[in-house]
Amino acid sequence: MKIALLGYGKMGKAIEKIAEERGHEIVLRKASGDGFDGLDQADVAIEFSVPSAAVGNITTCLEKGVPVVSGTTGWLEDYERLAAMCREKDGAFIYGSNFSLGVNLFFSLNEYLAKMMRNFPQYKISLEEIHHTQKLDAPSGTAISLAKTIIDNSDYSSWALGNAKDDELMIDAKRIENVPGTHSVFYTSEIDTIEIKHTAHSRTGFAVGAVMAAEWLVGRTGVFSMKDVLKL
Repeated sequence: MKIALLGYGKMGKAIEKIAEERGHEIVLRKASGDGFDGLDQADVAIEFSVPSAAVGNITTCLEKGVPVVSGTTGWLEDYERLAAMCREKDGAFIYGSNFSLGVNLFFSLNEYLAKMMRNFPQYKISLEEIHHTQKLDAPSGTAISLAKTIIDNSDYSSWALGNAKDDELMIDAKRIENVPGTHSVFYTSEIDTIEIKHTAHSRTGFAVGAVMAAEWLVGRTGVFSMKDVLKL
């Protein structure tokens, strides 16, 4: 499989390593400011750039008919528009706030627990996410995905970063050097706290998941998620 890497920072290089170990060829390594030379040779693109570049990268792939997997967060106000474009062009697109197998299992656990706890309003829910200091968006896309699932299964109306109103789900975002990603969900009452937590030890899990998603996407058309890839 020939892969275009759109974004060649730490994640792009981690994806490159895993992809080559799995027998794939990298035909484009697009860093900031680079063009798209080589994209037309690609069977699939994997997009891990920055929020300001993601929409343009994904749009270019869809216009050129190249299936695209994106793990960049912080641009989701444009997601529905790009999903509609994908469908109109019979393209293939996967967006994931997190491609780690463990995190996607954590997403399912979070949904299960949220549904269970809906009948116990004495527990106040909050989230915490910790990432490295180079991460540009806050809260993380993973934290937002966790929050949306809780909101769909509770009386919270929205989420808030930091201080939250009574009907808002509070997300605390911390930036600490050399932390790949830690996410915790707390259910706190006057007498106890229930906590679920996922801790990434490196970027390898994200990279493996992204390459698996790209392998799965080739030959398909439509808008998908990691739930489809992992059959969760």
